[in-house]
Amino acid sequence: MTMEKKDLRIVFMGTPEFAEFCLRRLVQENYNIVGVVTMPDKAIGRHASVLQASPVKKYAQEAGIPVLQPEKLKDEAFLSALKALDAQLQIVVAFRMLPEVVWSMPPLGTFNLHASLLPQYRGAAPINWAIINGDSETGVTTFFLKHDIDTGDIIHQERIPIQDADNAGDLHDRLMEAGSRLVCDTVQDIIDGNVSTVSQQSVEDGELRPAPKIFKDTCRIDWNMPARRVYDFIRGMSPYPAAWTVMVSGDGGRQDFKIMETELSDACHGAPGTVSSDGRKYIEVACGDGKGIRLLQVQAAGRKRMPVRDFLCGGQFDDSCRFE
Repeated sequence: MTMEKKDLRIVFMGTPEFAEFCLRRLVQENYNIVGVVTMPDKAIGRHASVLQASPVKKYAQEAGIPVLQPEKLKDEAFLSALKALDAQLQIVVAFRMLPEVVWSMPPLGTFNLHASLLPQYRGAAPINWAIINGDSETGVTTFFLKHDIDTGDIIHQERIPIQDADNAGDLHDRLMEAGSRLVCDTVQDIIDGNVSTVSQQSVEDGELRPAPKIFKDTCRIDWNMPARRVYDFIRGMSPYPAAWTVMVSGDGGRQDFKIMETELSDACHGAPGTVSSDGRKYIEVACGDGKGIRLLQVQAAGRKRMPVRDFLCGGQFDDSCRFE
């Protein structure tokens, strides 16, 4: 007998906007979400006195879905509450690494949505690294969880082109849309008993590229790289967490300087990091291959993001500056 949507009890696990978009689509398409698991509220504000709920929690509360927010995923009270939801399937989108006691709980298993074409870009930042590495294509994958992170058997994949001017924010939004469709397609195939999986080992082709978590030091620009790699690096970090460099003024002053948007430029003279500017309209920076990039959107320390022309109006930049 064919199962109906309302017959499949689902628990959804996730935290950020990417996950909330998928949860919202599942609810809109009338899948039976019986509970949500998300991160504890985050302390924000000057004195960390304000608690901010995750996008997933906010939507779940609007939709009247029970919410669990465990500090520890092996906590007995959480495991009891999760078991009481009596889910047959769990879906994970942009959440934490789950212990086996959690992912093995539902009889139909737990599947994850990952923003890459697995096995490529296993890890925390697949969208950023695909652009940083200059790829022309990425995608989304659903797969069943198993012991090792991001290694389970593939259920579905959808390929998404990366345009030359895309930054990580642009690609995030397209993958979010594609991922929400893929999650619903995967659930429907499970309901219909129409799931076939493929081992990740069987689709490995060449060297695997990792997608490790990004820290501040990861975001620092190396001007010794060729101009094209610098261009890809900056758009792969934009709009967040943002690539940065150290701006050194003529008098030796130093400050962090974020660069959000650039375009490739013709030959630039001087050592990598050498700056040329008319002080009014443009800033160009020499890279390691004798070519350069032209800055379009920047953010100096203590200031807002702005077009280069607006930044130059402040009169704090000239050819005596350089980037390190």
